[in-house]
Amino acid sequence: MTKDRIIFPILGVIAATLTGAGEMAMSQSIPVPVPPNTPTQPLPPSNIPSFSNSWRNPELLYTIDAHATVVDSLLFSPDGATLISGGSYNDGKLKLWDVKTGRSIDKIRAQRVSVTQLAIAPDSSILASCGEDSALNLWNWETGEYTHLFLEHTSNLLALAITPDSRVLASGGLDGIRLWDLKKQRPIYNLARFDHQTYSLAIHPQGDILASGHKFGSIKLWNIKTGQSLGSISAHNRPVDGLAFTPDGQTLVSGSYDRTIKIWNIRNRTLLRTLSGHTGRIWAIAMNPDGETLASASRDGIRLWNIKTGELLKLITVAEDWAQSVAFSPDGKLLATGGFDSNIRIWQVPSAVKEESVVETRETQDTLAGK
Repeated sequence: MTKDRIIFPILGVIAATLTGAGEMAMSQSIPVPVPPNTPTQPLPPSNIPSFSNSWRNPELLYTIDAHATVVDSLLFSPDGATLISGGSYNDGKLKLWDVKTGRSIDKIRAQRVSVTQLAIAPDSSILASCGEDSALNLWNWETGEYTHLFLEHTSNLLALAITPDSRVLASGGLDGIRLWDLKKQRPIYNLARFDHQTYSLAIHPQGDILASGHKFGSIKLWNIKTGQSLGSISAHNRPVDGLAFTPDGQTLVSGSYDRTIKIWNIRNRTLLRTLSGHTGRIWAIAMNPDGETLASASRDGIRLWNIKTGELLKLITVAEDWAQSVAFSPDGKLLATGGFDSNIRIWQVPSAVKEESVVETRETQDTLAGK
């Protein structure tokens, strides 16, 4: 979304939210062959170098006095230039920030209660937000135009995920899971209903498998194309409110109210390790694009982990109150954290590491250019 074209039609959003429901989602199956239950081949490795060691000593870049209440959700734009934040309770605003300066770009009352989750299409076409008001809102990210309101959900919405091809949006809440066609902006089908109270969602990097985290601790896997269940994992003993796949698609990370984070081999659904130490429920997790570094938020602060070794890299406790939301930038060098103190903090890998990376990039470019 270009900065000189960000114009959110606030009145249109509020009016649409108050006036009624859209089309009812139709349950339907798509006649395509059922793919394997789990991926059989790993995806190509990420081109993002490992920053795991660098995150042992993160530097605070700046602090933003962002919202009137809790910072419920955070998300970087695909180009890394903009940070999007969502407020909580009676501050259901969606706010945009310039990542370089920390300055405000724009804001809108996106939800009536809170912005529980944000998602942006990988091709930068659509921004989606949802909240405890059960409303699902869509914007054209490039123009800022408000494009659609879905009111088919009947209870709190807690999770969003978009397929890698930017065509399908999954939404999850206390009344189940629904899938939406982002290109035509209409319902596709109901994937799961009220007996699947959903707290978190994640889509496999190949785009064919959806993982969902549920109230009683299970993780369920679904074939997105057919809506068929691919089985479940008895993962935790309390709600699973955080899920993330690694970029290679071989590992799934789950965070729970039970204060633990678990690392799963997605091919055979076995537990690789459990990360313990948080003193309260896991509010949010974020997977770094390097595929190794994980951030988790709880009442004792932000913890940074190496998921391959299980090592705790750093505990960040500078916030005055509980940490609520986390997000890594697309290049893996920045971490945004939000908490109950209404502030956003931007952290970076040490400057020396960044400068070294710039030098290496220039040397590589010179080599390719034949210099």
